[in-house]
Amino acid sequence: MLGAAALLMLPSCSDWLEVNDSPNSPTDSAAPYSKRLGHIEFYTNHAYMIGTQPVNYMCGIITQNSRTNNQGCMAQWAVTSWRSTTCYQWWFVGAACNIQPMIDDAMANSAYHYVGAGHLILAYGTALMNDLYGEMPAYDALGSNVTPKYDTGKDMFKYVMEQLELAIEYLEMEQPHGTVALGANDYWGNGDVNKWRKFAYLLKARQLNKLTKKASGKFDLESENFVYDPDLILECLSKAQQSNADNMVINHTDSPDGTLDNLGWGEQVLYAPLFSCVGMNSNIYFTQQMVDNLTNFAGCGVEDPRADRILPWARSGKSGTAVENEVKWSADGKWRRTKGLDMHTLIRTTGSPYSTAWDANGSKHGKVGFYCDSETNPGDTLYVHQTSGGKGYYKQKDLLYYMDGQKGNTANDASAVSGTFYTRCSSPGYLATYAEACFIKAEVLMKKGDQSGATAAYKAGIKANMDAMNTRLKSWCSEYADLDRCPSYVPMTDTEINNYVEAVSSNVTLGKIMTQKQIALGFSIEIWNDMRRYDFDGQYFLNFERPAEWAVNNSSQQIIPEGCVPRRWQLSSHELNYNQANVIEIGKKVPGANLNYLPTWNHDPAVPSIPVWWDTAAAD
Repeated sequence: MLGAAALLMLPSCSDWLEVNDSPNSPTDSAAPYSKRLGHIEFYTNHAYMIGTQPVNYMCGIITQNSRTNNQGCMAQWAVTSWRSTTCYQWWFVGAACNIQPMIDDAMANSAYHYVGAGHLILAYGTALMNDLYGEMPAYDALGSNVTPKYDTGKDMFKYVMEQLELAIEYLEMEQPHGTVALGANDYWGNGDVNKWRKFAYLLKARQLNKLTKKASGKFDLESENFVYDPDLILECLSKAQQSNADNMVINHTDSPDGTLDNLGWGEQVLYAPLFSCVGMNSNIYFTQQMVDNLTNFAGCGVEDPRADRILPWARSGKSGTAVENEVKWSADGKWRRTKGLDMHTLIRTTGSPYSTAWDANGSKHGKVGFYCDSETNPGDTLYVHQTSGGKGYYKQKDLLYYMDGQKGNTANDASAVSGTFYTRCSSPGYLATYAEACFIKAEVLMKKGDQSGATAAYKAGIKANMDAMNTRLKSWCSEYADLDRCPSYVPMTDTEINNYVEAVSSNVTLGKIMTQKQIALGFSIEIWNDMRRYDFDGQYFLNFERPAEWAVNNSSQQIIPEGCVPRRWQLSSHELNYNQANVIEIGKKVPGANLNYLPTWNHDPAVPSIPVWWDTAAAD
């Protein structure tokens, strides 16, 4: 375990980790492999998903109404380490330190599928650390050394691939009769070993596809010939997800009761992590970039059926004074969809969007309803934030968020906002999907010059994502009476889906593939990985531009200098404080590191502009 992680664990563990075994006090040996897995899965998922919020700010998909808090700074590329410690700590302290004991115990009991799951999660979490920080202890991370040595990005990549090979090996074994099968404590795959195998192959394809900047050739793990190998990627995809039935999905729930997380934020473990850091907030908005890609993709003139389900809605009364061309209204005129916040302009420097409030008695502006308490920006009610409701957290009657503050059936329906598909308390957590496999395949085939094959995979990816969304939309509507009165919850029709897929499938380009993948992946760090591979180029990510505020913010330009883009996070403060010697030492192997910056190269504000290993053409 990392030294910092060990320090963090001591205060909370000292009261129950005793020298001698006690029937009333848990010890390490009292936690069998079958019980550890769910705990490991929970913290691994949280480490990954909580990291996706900053990523979506950096990639221009969401933004915030403040320019000075961490989220608002990230949207203008002016923050170096937001969420840096959270992702690091939840991976190493919550998950990773439990994996080797689980593997050892499972091996002793011939529970090979738990062994395979353990190796897969080690690969998944280490890849996350590599993607976020560039360098981190991997081989030395989880032993007895409290100041573990750092590995280069290349060595971390090797470690990930080795773990995936082990995962596949053990997941393909047959467990002896009488061993504990993956089951109730596996809330990722619900005990389906076949899904775990396919997940391993998708992760392998995902890793190999990160090497697009390397030389092309035959990838070989043993000789460390880490090159871009499209044929090997396609081989992995042939063993990955073949339909939505193979998806690895976490089905989070909206429950008023349940276990509370006692390592992180003290919230229910049943909630989606993105609800905790996005859906609970009333100051996060979608950008115009996202709105344009959903409403007029590549100028095709056809709106994406997912637009109504992803973009938030507010209950409203359509009147003759309504600005028809600025927002979309529901057919019955009772709901209006959000306007996009244009980060390609300096609109936030004018104070927009001013937070929307609810006037319950008409004292603010003469009538009951939404309002902005701003003389200069009263029309900012057109920007609908992403807040979601729920019975569990808010004690309200369904998944809509009622701004009048009333609970249960007394909530005023006129004060409702919808939230967005991906960040509700019971939003699904997509770990591995057929849609992602299709888009990777489409990208690889396009690079190989197979236009027809790329187009077929591209179309399959769009449809797979819509069908997966529909599964959850239908489930929500069956769980809550009258929820489909809001357009955000109405399932898409087959006609809508098929018409859209055909409309956006002529003259498919790599830019169309990558942008549709971005839409389909929702909140995912793979979005940032893709944007780094293609250098944030608007040719490949339609409607993307550098945030306009970057040019007027000195801090932004220090962190991301001219000609650079966000390519890594600054290390966690725990590593900088407690493992400083090893941080300094690894800096000697990091191209672009300023070794003269004190106390370490990683304190340099411009560290986020340094590429990670797989984001370069360098072999080493």
